[in-house]
Amino acid sequence: MEFSSSVLFDVIQHLPFQNDDTKNVNSDSNHKRIAYVEQCFGASGEKLTRPGRVLVGEGVLTKMCRKKPKPRQFFLFNDILVYGNIIISKKRYNKQHIIPLDDVKLEDIEDDKNLRNGWKILSPMKSFIVYAATSSEKSEWMAHIRKCVSYLIKKRGIEQKPDLNCPVWVPDSDASECMLCKKSVFSVINRRHHCRKCGIVVCNPCSSSKLLLPQQSSKPQRVCNNCYQACENNSSAATSPTDIYCPTNDDGDSSADDSSDDDNDDEDEKNTFLDSAINANYHDQQVQFYEQEAM
Repeated sequence: MEFSSSVLFDVIQHLPFQNDDTKNVNSDSNHKRIAYVEQCFGASGEKLTRPGRVLVGEGVLTKMCRKKPKPRQFFLFNDILVYGNIIISKKRYNKQHIIPLDDVKLEDIEDDKNLRNGWKILSPMKSFIVYAATSSEKSEWMAHIRKCVSYLIKKRGIEQKPDLNCPVWVPDSDASECMLCKKSVFSVINRRHHCRKCGIVVCNPCSSSKLLLPQQSSKPQRVCNNCYQACENNSSAATSPTDIYCPTNDDGDSSADDSSDDDNDDEDEKNTFLDSAINANYHDQQVQFYEQEAM
């Protein structure tokens, strides 16, 4: 499956982490670009203008959501990655998500017969798979993100935290039955749930408890029985900073809470015609670059 998208990248050499070069940061075009992104998200989005922040590039990537792949608008800054739902192409977005680049890692994935040009974006806050329209766009995205992360951690003199990534959720379509007990078959009545600790799809009896995972949320999150039991067994030892034993039973559905990200099928169904228009618009507009500014 090939995905159409449009990518615009600023010149990575002009990031302000090299030789204390602040011309690009203070340029009018950079300020205007960031202001326009804020305008597109409207009141529902956070303020993105900040001293030292540069909008490096932007474009549409197809994000693997809980139920199916969906187009999302991505904005790469020199310190954060921002994405949101497309309401009107290049004019209006909602459901803004902001991921700090400090601990972002990328992991390449192999093409299969239906999904191509994809990679994992991993972080303690959120992890997921995205797909580019072409292999060249994939290479550009991955190279620019990695350079931004490298410059950022070098500038701040920090090291990335190992093995604290939020799991990539297993898509609903990959699990017809509970991945833990192997007995419960999913249906309209027997709904799927995702473990926030390991990402597998489980039934309600196999995920009836919660743990506090501070990197993901300030509220206890649904986890599978295996992850819950493992944390319970380790509770007498030194507590991991991301797994806090917080026994909470909950029989409610967790499929549509904040951790399920932006996978709102009701809203997306209303905008099906927009998805078609987006794909048609980007079919002949694969890659564009910002004009180089006078430095």
